[in-house]
Amino acid sequence: MFAKNQNQTPTTKSAEAESNSINIIGVGTTITGDIQSNGDIRIDGNLKVNLVTKGKLVVGPSGSITGDIQCKNADISGKIEGKISVSELLTLKASSKFTGDIITGKLAIEPGAIFTGTCSMNGGSVTSPQSSIAAK
Repeated sequence: MFAKNQNQTPTTKSAEAESNSINIIGVGTTITGDIQSNGDIRIDGNLKVNLVTKGKLVVGPSGSITGDIQCKNADISGKIEGKISVSELLTLKASSKFTGDIITGKLAIEPGAIFTGTCSMNGGSVTSPQSSIAAK
């Protein structure tokens, strides 16, 4: 009844836990540097970083990022200045302010969003964050 699953090794369990993790940068927090994650990230603070994640990036209304971003999916409600590469879907919410370059598979822009820059949609052929992380 309580037998251990012999197919899962401790390494597999820790990799699954790491990829399912959610990282939160709260309001009032400022981070400068590079961030690399296997899980999802929510930003409500201020970042001056290069950010790479295999998961989803959510930038809340009070969040701001200055720097380059690579992720699988992104929902942006705050402010971004820089370049963003999204392998699947990028959503710019009505409250978002984006200045820079977008490379994405799919793009959704809500009425009221502000976007200044360039956009390249590659039909999903954007370099995935996994290959970028592995290359570093």
